[in-house]
Order: sequence, then structure tokens, then C-alpha cells
Amino acid sequence: MPIKIPNELPAVKTLNDENIFVMTETRAITQDIRPLKIVLLNLMPKKIETETQFTRLLGNSPLQVELEMVHTKSHKSKNISEEHLLTFYKTFDEIKHNKYDGMIITGAPVELLEFEEVEYWDELCEIMEWSKKHVTSTFHICWGAQAGLYYHYGIQKHVLPEKLFGIYPHTADYKKAILLRGYDDVFMVPQSRHTTVYREDIEKCDELKILASSEETGVYAIMTDNGKQIFVTGHSEYDANTLKNEFLRDKEKGLPIKVPVNYFPDDDPSKEPMNTWRSHANLLFSNWLNYFVYQSTPYNIETIE
Repeated sequence: MPIKIPNELPAVKTLNDENIFVMTETRAITQDIRPLKIVLLNLMPKKIETETQFTRLLGNSPLQVELEMVHTKSHKSKNISEEHLLTFYKTFDEIKHNKYDGMIITGAPVELLEFEEVEYWDELCEIMEWSKKHVTSTFHICWGAQAGLYYHYGIQKHVLPEKLFGIYPHTADYKKAILLRGYDDVFMVPQSRHTTVYREDIEKCDELKILASSEETGVYAIMTDNGKQIFVTGHSEYDANTLKNEFLRDKEKGLPIKVPVNYFPDDDPSKEPMNTWRSHANLLFSNWLNYFVYQSTPYNIETIE
């Protein structure tokens, strides 16, 4: 089944060109089934790029997904037009009385700030608290995962000596993890962050289980027993060129940035990078949608607790 998204969303053309099955609102209303209602809290500055990445992954499953997108009202984005936000996004106040089968909280480029220093921290805390009773399963990504672990469980983030930047091999700590069903013994994940969480802090929390990690990057996937809260520290949703664009941007700004690990052939930035994580990214999101959203959510969405 496809993902249902607004008719004029810029992602529609991109995904159609990639042969991703997309269903516009016009066509979806003719189908007599209940789609999964997923809300995307997009905290990334390049919102069109990010929404395209997630719609691509959510659309690659046999389930029909109805996507709503939310932005924070306490922070004014500088990289997207007001028209785009007004057309395709809602604020939390507009959706807080709704219930959703699933929610995605993206990363954000605010890692080096203390959580409480982030402009929209109070609003994000309100949203994360709301998600406990209004969402079947919430998927937190990168900084969003660190924010969720801190808010829900008091787990601190720690600044790394240098930016963790590249494509790294990961393995399953818990080999029977349903979230990782179908994964290879070693799978690659994009990482782009300045901070991390410590394994020992997570292991102290009985409510959390570590599913996968990397010797180089640390803990990767964590979840609660019932999958209501899932935390992933990497960026499996990234496009093939996302790290390349980050590298060139930082280099042009004169920032201390190294060539992304395991990314460019022969570590040569003049060569085009190869996507070595696409299949696992698709498995990650299809497993989440199937096992922790579709299989767990009630048919009557209003009975979500």
C-alpha cells in the first residue's frame, strides 16, 4: 500500500520519479479501509528534504499510511517558506485533541545546547508527555532520541571529542528483536552527531532494552518492552547525498570537519558516495509500522491509551 500525502506536497513528484507508490488525498478517499494515522514532528531545518526522506520510507510498506506533519510554534524556521508551513504543517495546538497510531520525532541540529536551552524545549516536553496517551508507538530519532531518553527516563547526553560522522557497521545486541527482523548480521547506519548516550546509563533503567549497537558509535536502538517508545541514535532515513552535502557545507564554512567514515569510495570526496544502508532503513520503518503500530493499535483509534 502507498503512503497518503497532500496532493501538492513537493515530495510527491520526487517519490513518483523514484517509483515509490504514493497515494494523493483525492485517490485515497475512494478506498474503504482505515489507514494508519502517523504524525511527523519535523524539527530539522531543511523540512522539505526531511519530509521527503520519511515519506519515502513510510510509503514502502503494504500498509496505507495517512501522514500529518507538525512544526513547533515556539521556533520560527529560517529554511522554509511560511507558505509551505501553512499549507502542509500544523501546530501542536491544532492536533493535540487527536489520537495517532504512530509518531516520529526527528533529530535537530541543537545537540551542543543543554536540553533546557533549546528554544522549543517546553513545547517538545508537552508533546512528548501528550504522546504517552495519544500515540500507540513513538519513534525518536538522533537528537530526538536523546531528548526522549532525557525527558522520559532522565538519561543525560554527553559531548563527543569530535563529530561522529559517516556510515558505521552495527550489530544486534538482542538478536530476536522484532524491530530488526530480517536484518543482516552486520548492517550500516549513517551517523552525524556531536553527542551520545552511555550504555551503562541505559542499562540502569529496567524499562529500556538495548536492541543494537556499534563498537565505534555506541548504542543504536533502544525500546521499551511494549515498543510504545523507540529510540534510534542514527539517521537511517538519510539520502545517499545527505552526508556529502553536510560535509561540503561545513567545509565551505571553514568548520573542522573530517571526511565521512566509510562513505566516499577510497575516502575521495570527488567520487559519488554509494548508499549502503537503504535496505536496512526500509526494514526498520516497515518493521516499526507493522509490528509496533499496525499490530498494536486498536481499530477504533479513539481507544488508544
